[in-house]
Amino acid sequence: MLNVDPYAALAELRDFAPLELTSPDFADGQPLPVSAWSASRGGEDLAPTLTWGEPPAGTKSFAISCYDPDAPTGSGYWHWAVADIPADVRSLPAGDGTAESLPAGVLVLPNEAGSRRYVGSAPPAGTGVHRYFFVIDALPVASLELDPASTPAVLGFNRHFRSLGRGILVGTADPADR
Repeated sequence: MLNVDPYAALAELRDFAPLELTSPDFADGQPLPVSAWSASRGGEDLAPTLTWGEPPAGTKSFAISCYDPDAPTGSGYWHWAVADIPADVRSLPAGDGTAESLPAGVLVLPNEAGSRRYVGSAPPAGTGVHRYFFVIDALPVASLELDPASTPAVLGFNRHFRSLGRGILVGTADPADR
């Protein structure tokens, strides 16, 4: 497997202010908690708790996603994508990641499985350790005004060109562990 960081390439296209993104559930570059694995692999399909620092001036909302570039698809795998998180929010609790469990007004887009929630890691046997990029962007608009049927890639495109700051937290999952 190539160890390519898709967000490093994007950072070369434009400069972002740093935005610290952390989790009490796992450390950067370390394994995801069992709860963040797919129920089909002994997990609970629960997004980990995410906490972020003070955003750049002018922030009016946030967008968060979880992406596995190591999925054997040729295009990666989007596990979760959320837009229009209010600017006064600084953390999301562990949970299913549905609009009902998140702050009012958020838009949860369909993931690769077609559901509007977090779907846990389930790397296939023989594919090596997978990386899960949890990415937050601070945005200068209260809403990206996306069509609710938009894909996470459309969210990524729209947030990239508006982002005031970006934070990245990477968790891992080894198929040999489940």
